[in-house]
This record gives sequence, structure tokens and C-alpha cells, in this order.
Amino acid sequence: MKLTSKDPVFSRDFFRDEFIKLALLSRDFPYGLAIFDRELRHILVNEHMATISATPVERYTGRTIREVDPGVAVAMEPVLRHAIEKGEQLVDVEVEVPGPLGADTAETGYWLVSCYPLKTDAGNVKGAAAVVRDISGQKSKDTAQEELLKFEAILSDLSAAFINIPISEVDRKIEQGLQKIVDFLGFDRCSIWQFSTDDGRLHCTHSYALPGIKQPAPIVDDVVPVWTSMTLRGEIFRVSDVDELTDEFWREKQYCKDMGGIKSFLFIPLNVGGTVVGLLSFASCHAKKLWPDLLIQRLRLFWDIIGNALERKRADQMIQKALAEIRLLKDRLEAENLYLRDQIDVEYKHEEIVGQSDAIRKVLLKAEQVAHTDSTVLILGETGTGKELVARAIHNMSGRRGRAMIKLNCAALPATLIEAELFGREKGAYTGASTTQIGRFEAANGSTIFLDEIGELPLELQSKLLRVLQEGQFERLGSTKPIEVDVRVIAATNRDLAQAVRQGNFREDLYYRLNVFPIGVPPLRERSEDVPALVWAMVKEFGKVFGKTIERIPKKNMDALRSYHWPGNVRELRNMIERAMILNNGTTLVVELPDTPSTISSQATSLEEMERMHILAVMVRCGWRVRGKHGAAEILRLKPTTLDSKMKKLGIRRNPLTSEIS
Repeated sequence: MKLTSKDPVFSRDFFRDEFIKLALLSRDFPYGLAIFDRELRHILVNEHMATISATPVERYTGRTIREVDPGVAVAMEPVLRHAIEKGEQLVDVEVEVPGPLGADTAETGYWLVSCYPLKTDAGNVKGAAAVVRDISGQKSKDTAQEELLKFEAILSDLSAAFINIPISEVDRKIEQGLQKIVDFLGFDRCSIWQFSTDDGRLHCTHSYALPGIKQPAPIVDDVVPVWTSMTLRGEIFRVSDVDELTDEFWREKQYCKDMGGIKSFLFIPLNVGGTVVGLLSFASCHAKKLWPDLLIQRLRLFWDIIGNALERKRADQMIQKALAEIRLLKDRLEAENLYLRDQIDVEYKHEEIVGQSDAIRKVLLKAEQVAHTDSTVLILGETGTGKELVARAIHNMSGRRGRAMIKLNCAALPATLIEAELFGREKGAYTGASTTQIGRFEAANGSTIFLDEIGELPLELQSKLLRVLQEGQFERLGSTKPIEVDVRVIAATNRDLAQAVRQGNFREDLYYRLNVFPIGVPPLRERSEDVPALVWAMVKEFGKVFGKTIERIPKKNMDALRSYHWPGNVRELRNMIERAMILNNGTTLVVELPDTPSTISSQATSLEEMERMHILAVMVRCGWRVRGKHGAAEILRLKPTTLDSKMKKLGIRRNPLTSEIS
């Protein structure tokens, strides 16, 4: 709108130089600009102002602010009247305005307004000029940032709440944490589900729901099979509108309906040490929810806090169980060495290395060459090849044979317990540590320690092991006092440690320190000529145990044993002989081989896969029973806890929905 001195709104003395400049520059002015008379009629509005308010310039001409937009008038009139009536400027006043006229949304906007009185040369106020900046976008960012900071403050408080908390209070604190998340984020329910180690099914272990919202059933994997399978694959499942689910999820849609009409939900798999142990679920029944990636990242942090608390609780329970077992043994143990020696005598009844093949002769030659030194030895080979027997042979030929060799399986214990087992602990080192306990290195002082499955040693403990190897010193858990020991270390693994070093999962300096004298133990399939001797040695051993006499083994059966691929190596052979001896009632022994050894052999593309296939075969044969008489642990000659650990590591789980192997 072009202004001239003939406009009836103002008198001639109103047009001071400043106002003329303002009018002329309004078109290029980078902010919204509106000029009003004393009655708050629009005299001038630039294009920026029209864009901010989403109202054409023509609509403003000659109309009051209330006539153009009553909602904006409520916010702007107090500022304008102050400038006109008081003759004072107001700078950067934040006002809240409704959504633009005619728009579909009623979302609130925010303007930053500076208002200046327009005066004549005589000082009379004839109107006001308003400079407007739309800060709605920045306001939204600030609000989102504020919400994010509040959420992170909640996570920080939760993390602090679990520090030094008694184990008996963990579950209650977790429930409180779920409630805080539900209340802050506006969900209706939050639940933690975990796969049971007993039946492999998905159990609801912790949950919080708003009043009037149904709590989930304790077990739902039969009801929502697709979700369960997605969780096992580690896939996040987020749905903002249940009605948009495809027919594939008809069971899940029915479940949402039965649970009070869930409109939106989110499932986040819970991962511990690379294994999916359960899921974290969120449900909204009253409104549809969006699940942005940033929110999911923060909810993962929430699980890290809860997961650490649950892991600490589980570790403490294992420690308490271990302490109870030690208390039962204490009265009949004269010393830690006596206990370890007795344990070794019970576990290893057949220590002689049987075989005359060139491959096994080379192993024994290397063992003899290194036995009389104190050099570190690294024994390599597939699972079940007899790496521990080689380690025992080295120890028995060494100058340390007067004391028992101490053993630790690095894969049989969780990371939270391995440090205490290796280096010991002081009383009060952590919750439940009511007594001082010496570690395996102290027990092996002056002797040999055998670290089986060294490739599974947690990265944070590898530096401590390296220090023992280099300096012969370590500290007990909960102590700063160094302890010096004279220990010869023999380690064994079925993993490719060089590859683990390249992948960053194993320290390079520790690898070179262990790999001083490597000995590779050949798999049984590469020394098939030793199979007959091994079979007869085992038959003789089990004959004494079961009170049976075997006079012959059919040649056809022995040839089949020699031709079999033996993915489980000597351990598998031993288990088969033991089973055959149990079932046999005569003097002729027939050893039953698996139905499809060729299939297993062709599928086993790695050491780890061969071990997995062997454990699967034994589990199927035992009806998936791990513990007890004729259970898988007994057949495999493993501790049940060790077998559980291996099954988790190898991803062996029975599918409860189809009874198939997964």
C-alpha cells in the first residue's frame, strides 16, 4: 500500500523521515512488518508479514487487527496498545498465536514481536509499527531438546538408583523405572520379556500399566508367534496403527484387541553379549504413537540400565549358589589344592593319549620338547580333540608335576565371575562376597594353569592376563595389593585367534604372548587309523565301570567307525561307545552311528558349526533334556551350566511353536 500525504489517516506532521524510510524499505525488510493507526487498523503490511500469518496482503487493507484475525488480535493487542498509549517501545516479546486462518491444523505458533510507537515531530503518537519474526520452528526444536534433556535426566537418575542397590531391591526398582518411563512418555504399558533358560519360552518378568490397562499374560509366544520369531532375529517391530497390519499378523491384531484395544506398540529386542535374551515392549491404548529413531535410541539406553541390573542380580545369584556349594564341601577339604586335585581325579578317568598315527606322534613329540621349559603353550584344535589331555601330558612331563594342574574354562562362566575365579576376591568386594576367596592363579602357584577356550576371555580381562604372563603379578578383586605367582600357562582354543585379533575381539599383544609354542591337535577324521585303538581303550574302560566284557566288534562296524566324519571328534566317539556299552547285553559290541553322517559332514562348514551340529544331534536324541540321568550334559560329559553356555553361544534353541530346531 503506497502512502502519500493525502491519506486521511495521518496529518502531514506524522511523516517523519524515519517513517518514510520504513515504508519505502518494507518490501525488502527481512522480517514481518505491520504499521497500525491508533485504532489498530492496518496501514501497511509487507509480504513477509503476509507469509508469516498466511493471510494475503489485500485482506489487511483498512481492517483492524481484530477484523483480520481475532486469535492473533488477542496476542498482539496488548503489545500494540502499550506502544501507542505509553509511547514506549517493546523489544522481542514472545507471543503465542493460533494456527493460520483457514488452515486444517490448530497447531499453536510463536512470534517474537518488537513494537515501536510512531510519533509526529511534536511527539504525538499516531500509531505503531510491529516487527515480527516467526520462531515456531525454533520453539519446537527447543521444546524437543528440553524433552530430550528431561528424558536423559530420568535415565541418569535411574542409573544412579541401581548403584550399590541390594539385590533384593532390583526387581522393585525396575518396576519403578518402568513406571517413570510410562508416565513421562505418555505410554499406557511397558513390559520386559525374557527367554527362559528352562523351556526357551518368552516370559513376562516385569511390567507396569496405567490403572485400567490390562497387564500382559505371563507367556504369550504361542499367541504372537511372528513377533517372537522377529525378536529372535533381533528385529525391532514398531507399529503406529494396529489397523494397518497385514493379514500375516492376524493373531497379533487379535491379541491387541483382546488386550484392551492397543492402538500402537513397539518391541525392542534385548541383547546381552550378542545373544537375544528377550524384548522390551511399549503399548499405547488411548492414542496412536509415532516411534522415531531418536526415541528408540533412548529406550535402548533405558534397557542398558535395566539389563545391567538384571545381569548383576543373575551373577549374584550364581555367586551365592557357588558359595553354598563351597560351604558344603568345606568340611571335607583340607585345602584348595586338595579340592582341585580331587575334582581333577573325578573328571578325568582316562588320561592316556591313545594312538600311533603320524599326526598324534607329532603332537606328543612337540609336547615332550616343550614340557621341561616354562614357556607358554597354545594348543589349537577342534572341540573334542583332546586338547586338555595334551595339556595334562605337558604338565605331567614337566618339573611342576608334583602339584596338580589347575584348570579354568573361560566360556563356562559369565564375564562378571571370571575375574574373581582367575584372580580371587576380597571380602566385601561386591554384594554377597562375605569371605575372601583365592583365585585359580594363586591355587596354581608353583604349578600349571590350563585356560581352556581362551578365545572367549572377555576383552577387559585380557590385559590383566597379559600382566600375569609378563610380570607374574595380579590383584584380587577388591584389593590394590599385588600378588606375585610362579605359574606356567597352557591355553587352548578352537577359535582362529589371528582372525579374532583382526576383528578387534582379542588383544594382539596377548595373542603373541600366548603363541610362543603352538601345538595343533589334529581332528579324529585326520587320524582315522587311531580309531580302533581308541575304541578298544574306551570299551575296556567302560567295561570295568558297567561290569561287562566285550570280546569282538564286527569288522563292518569298525570300518564304519573309521569312515565316519566325527564332527565331535574323540568326545563324540567316547559318547557313542558309552551309549553302546549301556545298551549292549552280549559279548559282541555294535556301535550305532548317526543316521545321516554325510549330511552333518556336508553342512559343517566350520569348527563352530560342527560343534553346533553335534550338540543338536545329542539334544534331539535326549528329547532336549539337559540335566539328569542320560541327559545331554551327561552324554557330552559337560557340566549342565557349561552346556547351557555353549548352546547360548551357538544359538541352539528349541522352537516351542513348531518343535523344530533353531
